[in-house]
Amino acid sequence: MDDRDSAAAREPVVTAEDHGAARVITLNRPGARNAIDVPMRERLLDELERAAGDPDVRAIVLTGAGGTFSAGGDVRSMEGAGPDAVRARLAPVHRAVRLIATCGTPVIAAVEGAAAGLGVSLAAACDHVVAAEDARFVAAFGKVGLVADGGLLWTLPRRVGMGRAKEMLVFGRTVPASRAFEIGLADSLAPPGTALGAALERAAEAAALAPLSVAAAKRLLARTDHGLEQLLEAEREEQTALFGSADFAEGRAAFAERRTPRFEGR
Repeated sequence: MDDRDSAAAREPVVTAEDHGAARVITLNRPGARNAIDVPMRERLLDELERAAGDPDVRAIVLTGAGGTFSAGGDVRSMEGAGPDAVRARLAPVHRAVRLIATCGTPVIAAVEGAAAGLGVSLAAACDHVVAAEDARFVAAFGKVGLVADGGLLWTLPRRVGMGRAKEMLVFGRTVPASRAFEIGLADSLAPPGTALGAALERAAEAAALAPLSVAAAKRLLARTDHGLEQLLEAEREEQTALFGSADFAEGRAAFAERRTPRFEGR
């Protein structure tokens, strides 16, 4: 192993860096195209939990190092995995996807290059997906004899519809960024190499809103098991709580005074 290999081995497999009120969490195995092995799964969950629990973090941006979002699960690390090992591999991923979908902090994916397999799952769980114009999405789990994981069987049909989801999951079609934008898998496009910058702009937009309001919206949107009546009841409770918040008082005052509100998340 030369010095460059040693340095790469010492690099954390997931990094986190604050940009104003946004925290950028980066999948950081560029030599493996950010393939997600067990240590990366565990570190990603740790960083997501830390960011979601930090009141100073108003938005989270998830991206990949080296011009690739993620090649998906690390297939080489799967050899010989028995039932217990498979469940252990899935546990941190399931917790991470639940957190992305339900935490009060907006999560934005910045996709350069390829988002494949589990990489698509992580992106699709996010609240907003920014894709570089030359990015591509592929969920051909059938080519390695597995079924989609990371919640993709739930998130993808919600984003693109059942028929389009089957094109990716059953037929293994690769979806270029332009098509991903057309069908709703990507929410916005950016020139190649600028997805992270565009995602940070969206993060700044989200960070300017009242954090309690954003968190309530995410909680209500995540309650897909409820019909209209149950949702209206949940909405009533959320809105009642927000009426008593300091942020609502600040929002009212800023509206009356025609100034930008200064929300504190309380």
